[in-house]
Amino acid sequence: MIGNAFKTLPNFQANYHFAQGLVTISHSMITNSTTMKTRFAPSPTGLIHIGNARTALFSALLAAGNRGTFLLRVEDTDMARSEQIYKQELQHDLHWLGLAWQEGVDVGGEHAPYYQSERMSVYQAYYQQLIDQGRAFECYKTEEELEVMRKVQRSSGQAPRYPKNWRQQSKTEIAEKKAKGIRPALRFIVPDGEFVEFEDLVKGKQRFAADDIGDFVIRKADGSPSFMFCNAVDDSLMGVTHVFRGEDHLTNTPRQLMILQALGLRKPDYGHTALILGQDGAPLSKRNGSRSIQAMREAGFLPLGVVNYLARLGHYYANTEFMSFAQLAAAFQIESLGSAAARFDEQQLIYWQNKPCLRRIIRHYGNGWGVWCIRWCPKCSVISLLRRFVKM
Repeated sequence: MIGNAFKTLPNFQANYHFAQGLVTISHSMITNSTTMKTRFAPSPTGLIHIGNARTALFSALLAAGNRGTFLLRVEDTDMARSEQIYKQELQHDLHWLGLAWQEGVDVGGEHAPYYQSERMSVYQAYYQQLIDQGRAFECYKTEEELEVMRKVQRSSGQAPRYPKNWRQQSKTEIAEKKAKGIRPALRFIVPDGEFVEFEDLVKGKQRFAADDIGDFVIRKADGSPSFMFCNAVDDSLMGVTHVFRGEDHLTNTPRQLMILQALGLRKPDYGHTALILGQDGAPLSKRNGSRSIQAMREAGFLPLGVVNYLARLGHYYANTEFMSFAQLAAAFQIESLGSAAARFDEQQLIYWQNKPCLRRIIRHYGNGWGVWCIRWCPKCSVISLLRRFVKM
């Protein structure tokens, strides 16, 4: 159980108890012998935008401010949507923002490989462990059958979830499905009657009833691992201690904690940051102001100005002056992260690009400004912007 799993981990201390089916997990405490490690784990299915750039920045700042490690892992198990060009572009964007990772893609480390598409044998071993423990089962239900089930549940006022009585399928039914070429998904068996509680780094105590979750897919019918599974397993195996991600992932956390508990793997501390809203109050998107980092780079935005703005988008800094990455990292505190949604303001983004900021950026990059500019933004207007500034 969770208690036994954590007792085997001397570098982490966890408070937990079982009471009337309640599982409580508190923050894993970092000791002197444990190095803080954060990560950014994007999927290469598109360009990095403001939201995930902020997640990467917060993770890099937390690690840098605590002399820890910032890790880059690429979650490319969705073969149909992952593209090589995006794998390259996301690294280019992170370099442009000045976010250096000390472990991961193209850097290496003791937990390689860092592309999830190269870690399938790792996931298969843990799938087999769950099957052997009776914590997972093969599900031959088709998407059509599942959709009918969901409609029936909704019509009766129930939230859609996998029925417990579907865990056992007859040999005849399985044989018929196999004869039709239907491949099974693998589902995790959620324990009945339990609650999962954990302390979120940003939102505080969270509590979820396992009965409200239902048995969920950890391996898709095409054989690829679900995000829920490989994301949790890799964070644990790679020694990640702190995970920042958007609050839209909050409901994934109890599922991932149950997976890690069943496998006897240690958990990271999760912090779910509030979403970024556009000026219309809706979640930030292309429609209401979001941009890709590539588009900002090519439009002539200055990276340290972008970093200064994003670092304050949902995090409070007493110092309102322009700061270097090192200064931002030194002052970054988990306690200063807001739980309310942050509102994206185009004018504030532009503010950090003004003449005083540009002067400080030139001083920050020193004589290497021109070389840096030609290397990282050859298509943008920064060089002409610099010339205009120098003439003033």
